[in-house]
Amino acid sequence: MNLVIELAALGVLAAMIFYVSFLFFTTFRSSQLIAEVAASEQQLFQTRVADILQKSAVERDKNESSWNGFRKFEVAKKEPEGGGICSFYLRPHDNRPLPPFDPGQYLTFRLDIPGERKPVMRCYSLSDSPKPEYFRVSIKAVPPPRDKPDVVPGLSSNFFHNEILEGTILDVRAPGGHFFLDTSKHTPVVLIGGGIGLTPVMSMLNQIIESGSTREVQFFYGVRNADEHVMKAHLEQVAAENENVTLHICYSSPSDDDVFGKDYQHAERVSVELFKKVLSSNNYEYYFCGPPPMMNSLFEDLRKWDVPEENINYEAFGPATVKKKKEADAATDTGTGAATEATFEIEFAKSGRKVTWNPDIGSILDFAEEHDVDIDFGCRAGNCGTCITAIKSGEVDYISEPGEKPEAGSCLACVSVPKGPLVLDA
Repeated sequence: MNLVIELAALGVLAAMIFYVSFLFFTTFRSSQLIAEVAASEQQLFQTRVADILQKSAVERDKNESSWNGFRKFEVAKKEPEGGGICSFYLRPHDNRPLPPFDPGQYLTFRLDIPGERKPVMRCYSLSDSPKPEYFRVSIKAVPPPRDKPDVVPGLSSNFFHNEILEGTILDVRAPGGHFFLDTSKHTPVVLIGGGIGLTPVMSMLNQIIESGSTREVQFFYGVRNADEHVMKAHLEQVAAENENVTLHICYSSPSDDDVFGKDYQHAERVSVELFKKVLSSNNYEYYFCGPPPMMNSLFEDLRKWDVPEENINYEAFGPATVKKKKEADAATDTGTGAATEATFEIEFAKSGRKVTWNPDIGSILDFAEEHDVDIDFGCRAGNCGTCITAIKSGEVDYISEPGEKPEAGSCLACVSVPKGPLVLDA
């Protein structure tokens, strides 16, 4: 139906173009001008129709080859990338076609990890453009914090690195997520990856160059030094072979062996102050993914630089607290979104616990974990839906925008806080 409406609108546009051309003819009697205007408008019309038809075809392919629930995939190749990152190439075990996906989306895995009493759900971004024969995810083995070496390292990421081999069968949900590049546009973009946040924007970059698009791309990648710099050769090749791509490698702490101008272009962190120095203006669409401190500073500083909010796009996996402007401003004005006084109780009905709410702990999921109440989770950013929890009474606010809000009567515990007394089926 949307395709029919868009084509009908284009039909109206075509009629208007004809009428304008007629006015030019009767007013100026300039056949040359008429020909130039008509040719330009016809080209625009044809481009718009082609974009709509291509988008419709992609959506049809997605619907025909997608799946519900989990599907079996075999690890066809496991490839170390350096910097503690490894890429996994996933081939459908049933050999049926793979659906296209929007560059920037992620896969959800159900992992049977020894020692865990139930399957572990985790989300990892797709790190390549859509391919008919495989999906690729690139995963960093998360170590203990530098200042807390006794803390257990990342459960699922280290399981992938240490236990998942070529030939392993995994349960995978279809690609999902609302952070993705609009490939029907041709406007300039700034793609930003911090650390392992490189993966979704790498998918976007690969899609742009492989589609033959000439849209301007300013690509920023921030790491400490060459030891963490992954996919270096590929990025350099892309920049060398595509005039529309400009590469900005940022080392926050370059080593003595790192060569300025060769290994990296900027000896600083990715920031809006850097954008102001190297970009011609703020007139870009921005897509970024990285650690929470980078995410929050970029979002707030882009707002201060008068970048329209609709041009700011981000992905947050982990306990990031990036807020959309309307949510952040509403929280400031009304005090909602993060209750400031612990004057009410949260009841976890299944667990038989009643606890006074403490807003300093964070989300409902954080609060539940603090009090040994078990709630399943995956991405901790409101994207995968694993932490959906039924609300028996009360209401919640969202501290960051979820990928898709659940139906009434439920909440995503990882990104929600209570408005007042709350009873949860947990």
